Amino acid sequence: MSFIEGQIVSGDFDQEMNVFSLKKVKQFHTQTSLKENQLEALQQYLKQHEDEADGQIITLYDQMLVPLSQADIKALLNDLSKVQSLYKKG
Repeated sequence: MSFIEGQIVSGDFDQEMNVFSLKKVKQFHTQTSLKENQLEALQQYLKQHEDEADGQIITLYDQMLVPLSQADIKALLNDLSKVQSLYKKG
């Protein structure tokens, strides 16, 4: 298991299961697993909207709103690309 500490997200990557367990978003603790296709969908969405002046809002537990500025989105995309590189192609 590899621990990833990004600027926006952190968590564990399980090579055997080929899944990223998200533990923290910004300063908020969470617990969810992301398969490669889910991570790719998130990356694609953020890339399409990264230049929007108002940024984006993501939710944790379908109730906690977490605002992301343009700078946060760029940092998150960088974090996600590091995680993406760990997935086994298959």
